[in-house]
Amino acid sequence: MSGATDDGELGSRQPPRRRPPEPPSRSAISARRLLSRLRDLMAGSGTAQERLDKIVSLIAAEMVAEVCSCYLMRAGEVLELFATVGLNPEAVHQTRLRIGEGIVGDIAAHARPLALSNAPSHPNFAYRPETGEDPYQSLCGVPLIRSGRVRGVLVIQNRQRRNYVDDEIETLETIAMVVAELVGSGELVNPQEITTASDAGLLPQRIKGTTLSGGLAMGHAVLHRPRLTLREMVAEDPEVELDRLRDAVASMHSAIDDLVLAGRASGSGEYVDILESYRMFAQDRGWLGRIREAIQQGLSADAAVERVQNEMRARLGQIADPYFRERQHDFDDLTNRLLNHLAGKGSGIQLGLPEDAILVARSLGPAELLDYGGGRLKGLILEEGSATSHVAIVARGLDIPLITRCNRALSLIEPLDPLIIDGANGQVFIRPSEDIVDSYNRSSQLSAERRRLYNEVRDLPAVTEDGEPLSILINASLLVEVPHLDSTGAEGIGLYRTEIPFMVRAEYPDVLQQTEFYRSILNQAGNRPVTFRTLDVGGDKTLPYFPEHEEENPAMGWRAIRIGLDRPAMLRMQLRAMIRATAGREFRVMFPLIAEVAELDAARHILNIELDRARAEQRTLPAEIKVGVMLEVPSLLFQLDQLLKSVDFVSLGTNDLLQYFYAADRNNPRIGQRYDVLSPGFLDALMTVFEHCRAARVPICVCGEMASRPIEAMALIALGARILSVTPQAVGSIKALVRSMNAGRVRTFLAPLVKSRDHSLRDKLHDFARDHHTAIDDVAVAV
Repeated sequence: MSGATDDGELGSRQPPRRRPPEPPSRSAISARRLLSRLRDLMAGSGTAQERLDKIVSLIAAEMVAEVCSCYLMRAGEVLELFATVGLNPEAVHQTRLRIGEGIVGDIAAHARPLALSNAPSHPNFAYRPETGEDPYQSLCGVPLIRSGRVRGVLVIQNRQRRNYVDDEIETLETIAMVVAELVGSGELVNPQEITTASDAGLLPQRIKGTTLSGGLAMGHAVLHRPRLTLREMVAEDPEVELDRLRDAVASMHSAIDDLVLAGRASGSGEYVDILESYRMFAQDRGWLGRIREAIQQGLSADAAVERVQNEMRARLGQIADPYFRERQHDFDDLTNRLLNHLAGKGSGIQLGLPEDAILVARSLGPAELLDYGGGRLKGLILEEGSATSHVAIVARGLDIPLITRCNRALSLIEPLDPLIIDGANGQVFIRPSEDIVDSYNRSSQLSAERRRLYNEVRDLPAVTEDGEPLSILINASLLVEVPHLDSTGAEGIGLYRTEIPFMVRAEYPDVLQQTEFYRSILNQAGNRPVTFRTLDVGGDKTLPYFPEHEEENPAMGWRAIRIGLDRPAMLRMQLRAMIRATAGREFRVMFPLIAEVAELDAARHILNIELDRARAEQRTLPAEIKVGVMLEVPSLLFQLDQLLKSVDFVSLGTNDLLQYFYAADRNNPRIGQRYDVLSPGFLDALMTVFEHCRAARVPICVCGEMASRPIEAMALIALGARILSVTPQAVGSIKALVRSMNAGRVRTFLAPLVKSRDHSLRDKLHDFARDHHTAIDDVAVAV
C-alpha cells in the first residue's frame, strides 16, 4: 500500500498536472475497436439468442479465431454452451461441463484466464465429440465475472498452434467484462435461464447465522447499496474518462477525510484507527493503476472500476487467510463508494431510510456502516464477516444487533421485506408469520420490562437474598464501550482486551500511541478499577503487519503470552506504555494463556525490567501494582498452589478453558456445542479453583462468556465466584439474578450433582431456578 500519491496520479490530493496522453497500446486499440462494434451490435434488433450469436461471431472475426464460444452457468453449478461460431451449432444448449471439468471448467473454478498453444495436451482437457472441436489445437479462455461471481466462460480457439500474447488476453478479458454485464442484466439471456445453485431455491421463513452483536430487532429490509446499473460500458475518449476518475477519486478522498475528522472529534479512538487504515486502501496505487489501464483499453471509468473489482474479488475469494478476506470487504466498500462518486451521488447512502431499517449486505466496510448513522438503523445482516472484521467491531460499539454468515440473505430478502433479528439464537425471520410477530412482540415487551427492572436495580448493591455480596464488572475491547460503566452501574472493567488497536492499524503502534490510548481508558473510567490484559493475538486474531505462520492448530499454537515471551520487545513496549499511563494510579495487568508458573515468572521479570527503567528515568510510578493471570489452560490447574503464591488475582477465562478441557474446538460447528459449561466435570474443576483461591485469599474473577449468561452465572456463584466480569449488555440481567437468588440454597443443591455422570446439569439448574423464582430468562423469539 502506498501513502499519498505523486502529483498527477489518480490518488493525488493536489489538483493533477495535465500530462501528454500516453500512446495507446495495441491491446487498447483492439479493445476499443471491438467494444465500439459491440455497442453498435447491441443497439440493433433481434432476439437475445440472435444477439449473443452475433457477439461470438464478432469476437471471432476481430480476434482472428476460427472458434468463439460462450458458456454460461446454469443451476447446479453447470456450465452450458450458450452460443458458438466454429463449433457444431447443434451442441448449443446440449454440451455441459461441471465446475472444474475440462479446461472451461478449470477457468471457471479458478476465476482466471488460461491460454494454451496445445490445449489437447492439458491434463484437464475433456473431449466432447458433439462439439466437433477435434481440429482445434490452441485455446484462450477468460471467466465472465459479475458481482464477484463467475457467471460463465468466453473462449476462442484456433486450428494452428498459436501463442496468445498478453495483449490478446487483456482484450478478451475486457470484452468478457462487458458480455458478463449484458448477460447478468438480462439484456442477452433470460435471467431465469442462468440462475445458479447459489441463487436458486425456495424462500425459507428463517435463516441461521452467527451472532456478533446480540439483541432483538424488527424492521424492514434495506439492501445495502443496490448495485448500480452500468449504462455506459464503452467510452469514446479515454482522456475524458480518466478526468472523470480523477475527480471522483478526489471527491471520495475528501469524504473519507471528513469521516476521519468526525471520528477524531467524537473521541472514538478505534474508529479513527479503522478509518485511517481504510483511507490507506483508498490511496492504493496498484488498485487505481489497474482501473486506469482498463480505461485505456476502451472501458468507461465506471466499467473499469467494476472490472477491476470483479477480478480482485474472484481471486482473493479463493485465499483462505482471514486477514485478506476481511480486507476484501474494505475494497468492496471502496468500489461502491467510487462508483457512486462517479455517478455524482456522493456516499450513495439512501436518504429515505425507513424508521426501522435493517441493513442487509453481503459484506460491509466500517465507513459504510458509519455513513448510515442516526437512530434508524435497528439491525444488520451480513452474508460474510467474522468477529474480528472492522464492521463487527463498530457494530458492537454502536450496540447494533449483527448476525453474519447468513447464506443467500441477499437472494432471499427483497427491499422493505419485514425482518426479525433474534440475536439470542442467531437467526433471522424473513417476512415472518403473524405468530412469529406476536412472539417477537411478547419478547420485546418482556425485554422492555426487564430493562425497566434493570434500571431500577442499577444503583442497588449486587447482594444475594442470603447476604452474599458480589462485584459486577464489564469486559471491554473498545474505548467507546467504557461509558457503559456509567449507564450500567458496573463497578469497573474486569477485562480490557488490548488487541483491537493493534489489529486495526497498518503498523505496530509505538509506545506514545499506546500510552495515550491506555490513559484515555483510565480517564474515562475515573476511580473505577481497570484490568488490562496484555496482547492476545495469534490463532484467529491476526496482525496485518505480522509475519504469517502456517499452523495446523492455531488455537493451540504460537499466540498470546507465547508471542510476548518470544518477542519480548513487543511485550516490553506494551508494559512500558501501561506503566506510563497508570502513573500515580492503580496498575492492574494480567497475562493471557499462561500454561505453567515458569511463564508467569518470565512475564513478571519483563515487567520488573520496565519498572526499573521507569525508575531510572525518574518517572512517576503506579500507586499500586497488581499482577494476575488468565487461567485458561488446564495444565495450570495442577500448579494452583505455586501459582497463587505469585499473583495478586486470577481471571478465569472459561471460553478457552472449556475447549482445552474437552479438546473441542469451539469454532468447529460439528463439536463446538458438543460439551456444556454446565457439565459435572467442568463445574467440579471450577469448584476446585474457587476453593484454592479462597484458601489462599486470592481474588478470582470470571470474565468468560459463562459469566454473562444468567443460568451459568447462578452456577458460578453457587461454586464460590464473587467477582463477575460480563458484557455491558448483561450487567442488568446478572445483577437481577444476584438479587433474586439464594446462594447457599443453590450451593446445597449443586454440590452433590457435580459428582454425577450426567452430560449436563443445565436442565436441572433451570428447573431449580424456576421453582425458586430466580431471574434467569434470556430474551429470544420463541418458535
